[in-house]
Amino acid sequence: MKKIKVGIIGCGNISAIYCQAGKKFDILEIAACADIDLERAKMRAAEYEIPKACSVAELLADPEIEIVINLTIPGVHAEVSLAALEAGKHVHSEKPLAVNTADGRRVIELAAQKGLRVGAAPDTFLGAGLQTTRKLIDEGWIGKPVAATAFMMGHGHEGWHPDPAFFYQPGGGPMFDMGPYYLTALVNLIGPIRRVTGSAQISFSERTITSEPKRGQKIEVEVPTHVAGILDFEGGAVGTIITSFDVWHAQLPLLQIYGTEGTLSVPDPNTFGGPVKIRRYNSDKYDEIPLVYGYADNSRGIGVADMAYGIINDRKHRANGDLAFHVLEAMEGFHVASSSGTHYEMTSTCDRPKPLPLGPLGSD
Repeated sequence: MKKIKVGIIGCGNISAIYCQAGKKFDILEIAACADIDLERAKMRAAEYEIPKACSVAELLADPEIEIVINLTIPGVHAEVSLAALEAGKHVHSEKPLAVNTADGRRVIELAAQKGLRVGAAPDTFLGAGLQTTRKLIDEGWIGKPVAATAFMMGHGHEGWHPDPAFFYQPGGGPMFDMGPYYLTALVNLIGPIRRVTGSAQISFSERTITSEPKRGQKIEVEVPTHVAGILDFEGGAVGTIITSFDVWHAQLPLLQIYGTEGTLSVPDPNTFGGPVKIRRYNSDKYDEIPLVYGYADNSRGIGVADMAYGIINDRKHRANGDLAFHVLEAMEGFHVASSSGTHYEMTSTCDRPKPLPLGPLGSD
């Protein structure tokens, strides 16, 4: 099998799992990693037996690297993705695609001009849990979806993340940080979004870091930290989403889909596994459904592997730029709607990604 050589830019917290993608997915070879802190890149390279640690410029100049995985902070996602595309590389970005739709559109348009691919996290919707959920919906187990709820309720990252300030800067906040998991899952399960509205606020103007190594440092909050939104899907369903860094405790379902013939309790969209539970209209309890797909463990990088198979087999990859941009626009739309006091009509749409094959990845 031909392997696609991949370079990773950004060797921070999330990079560890992506560095393992070459051992999890046969089609990928992690050939190099880069970071503005070269020592951090060298550490990752040594830890995961990556052949080369180098500067960003060196990685982008390497003619053998076909795909760049962009794991930089959100504020420079677009800048780094554009540089990768200019260098002739396909690019898969951590979420969000960009911090605003203007930058996201630049990325999508440049890729189209150059005949290159854009992908973006999250790829958790390709895991066993959400793919099994998709199969149940497609087979009509709950009838036609009529509504959905999604709740991500917590108190922010300053208590555990080693460098949490960027979560409270543009491109951060609970919607841009965690919303992509929930919205990508919803679009995969129900379809594209027609319009949104919402309310957003900053509940605490300053945060104190309690994690190491920056314990005691203050963070000025620049983005809304509690966002409540309503989504009208093109297929007619209505969704409710709340993402919050302002809540200490909550007892709410993470994600549920309500249909004309029953309810699906969907697993945490920030994970790849289950449980998947269903309660039909004539049942007195929820039944857990066995997962019928692989990749129930932490399989970040599956979206990159699917892109690589798409390149080789000349088919559309699933965690694609159209999907990522549609999710980005919805997230921006909640904030626009809140500040303007109106509905936000979506300008973009996308296809529901094709389900994974029941066989091995790349067999479709």
